[in-house]
Amino acid sequence: MHWIQRLYTSNTEGQKFNLFTFFSLYIAQTLPMTFFSTALQVTMRQASFSLSTIAALQLIKLPWVLKFLWSPMVDRKCNTMKGYRRCIFISEGIYAAIILFVGHLDLHKDFYFILTLIFMSLVASATQDIATDALAVLTFKKKDKGLVNSMQSLGSFAATLIGSGFLLMLLQKYGWHYVLPFMSIFVLIAIIPLWQNKKLKLIPQPASEPVSKADFIWFFTRKSIWRQIGFLSLYYAGIIGSLSIFRPYLVDLGYSMKEIGMMSGIIGSAAACVASLASGQLISRFGSFAARRIVAVCSFLATLYLFFITNSTPTYPLILTGLILVWFSYGMSTVVVYTTAMDNVRVGREGTDFTVQTVITHLCGLLISLISGKVADAFGYHNLFLFETTLTLLTVFYVFVMFKKKPCSTSQS
Repeated sequence: MHWIQRLYTSNTEGQKFNLFTFFSLYIAQTLPMTFFSTALQVTMRQASFSLSTIAALQLIKLPWVLKFLWSPMVDRKCNTMKGYRRCIFISEGIYAAIILFVGHLDLHKDFYFILTLIFMSLVASATQDIATDALAVLTFKKKDKGLVNSMQSLGSFAATLIGSGFLLMLLQKYGWHYVLPFMSIFVLIAIIPLWQNKKLKLIPQPASEPVSKADFIWFFTRKSIWRQIGFLSLYYAGIIGSLSIFRPYLVDLGYSMKEIGMMSGIIGSAAACVASLASGQLISRFGSFAARRIVAVCSFLATLYLFFITNSTPTYPLILTGLILVWFSYGMSTVVVYTTAMDNVRVGREGTDFTVQTVITHLCGLLISLISGKVADAFGYHNLFLFETTLTLLTVFYVFVMFKKKPCSTSQS
């Protein structure tokens, strides 16, 4: 438990408050999207919506895939602490107001209007995410980026735990019209730390040219960036593929929806939260060069475990262990991806470049999830996890071959 003690004793009070500020911002922007993409599906099915209509709900996530299109505008407008605060406050206010309004509508009668409003709210949350990511890059030194990215990952997984676990239970007990107003209030409360944090300062940066509207295109023109793009495309593909098919696998094993919610939504997300903190400390202590390798090997071992236990019908303890291993690996991988992404941004284009890199991971994650479903359908779960194990092993080779330690350096991005 030394790393937990180190988190709370080695940092100043100001830095701990800065970390908490970003944890609050990340949980605020992720919680409603997690809730809408999981609990809303249950509510819609209970309201007798068709499965095709429920499947179309995934389109509301498009703002988070397309946010790179307006990330240069955020970088151009938010070049001071005041600008970043204004962008985050306005985006979060719009976000909360829309959620509150949606909570007063009838899901069955106003479905398409609600879908439009949710889409608009996710545009606002994606804008908040761009500004928050850029602010994180500009307010933490390189040695502390592992810590702030652990807060980002921790906030996201904590939101998953709450949104797909506790709020789902509240939804079943109290209903749509009570949960959404509560969530809108929570979103506003989550930005109070940023409002009160007067010590958060931008680290001075070298002068740069003004950001153009299509500046995200020039991110790909650097020869040195393609090694990072390959890394982003591959690093947790095997883990995402495993997670995407794990719930259907549990259904086929005969587990109830309540059991799956507890195992995946609460226990799995809790494991990812712990992993996020551990990964941040790992990067802070050993650097991102070593962290890439360690976490890649952990991901390989997690998928290899799933491959072995699915050779026959696994017991509950074996399944739960596998679930925890996969979620833990996913939590660690996410922090490594975010930290190395921060190390590969251009001055003055922090929000744009970080956003482009996260979009690459979202798109590749979506693609590998689709492929994993096809593989599972055609060849079964055991062969699916063989496929995922092969991907994670390929990742290990990629990391060890493509990223060499520089002489006289303790870490490498």
